[in-house]
Amino acid sequence: MPSPNRNARPSGARPELLVLHYTGMPTAQAALERLCDPAAEVSAHYLIDEDGTTVALVPEELRAWHAGRSWWRGRAGLNDVSVGIELVNPGHEWGYRPFPPAQTGSLVALACGIMDRWSIPAWGVVAHSDIAPDRKEDPGELLDWRGLAAEGVGVWPEPGGEAPADEAAARTMLATIGYPLEPQGVTLGQALTAFQRRFRPQLVDGGLDPGTMGRLRDVAGLLGRLHATT
Repeated sequence: MPSPNRNARPSGARPELLVLHYTGMPTAQAALERLCDPAAEVSAHYLIDEDGTTVALVPEELRAWHAGRSWWRGRAGLNDVSVGIELVNPGHEWGYRPFPPAQTGSLVALACGIMDRWSIPAWGVVAHSDIAPDRKEDPGELLDWRGLAAEGVGVWPEPGGEAPADEAAARTMLATIGYPLEPQGVTLGQALTAFQRRFRPQLVDGGLDPGTMGRLRDVAGLLGRLHATT
């Protein structure tokens, strides 16, 4: 179902990130209509319904309008260099609920193909809330991030235990992972909330407790090593 909301990527730009979203609307049909409405000026490359049905909206080589104002690992304007997948889910506003196995199974199959076609590494899979933590919550803490990582879609270091809270160290580790902070208009609490939704979903409060600090150490350590080899 082609969406008219697309344009060419800038010269030389190619997909480097895979951005996962939820639709955040009451029904799949409402979301699909919005993604194809020229007046909405929003789209994604794919939409996956809760039964696993996948709808292609924008060819991967073109620029879909899904990320909006965004920043990750020193780069802004991430529509230029990403592929976006929308997962049908009412979201936090309309009755957030777990993502069914049929939906996540289709996501894994689709994502692995995209990553293979464009040589996107596992650490290049991000949440919309990761790249826009001051304004987005999706796809959120109910997505099985650990299970996705086990299939090669994203990363998930196993927890290594708590660590003493240290705000300066937390900022350094968030930056190592890729999160925007104050220079990009994002508070520490907003960045921590996004981090928790992704990597510590059992507690999403934006606080820097020892559990969150330990998890930051786990993730920053892994991604620091991975980034150093690329």
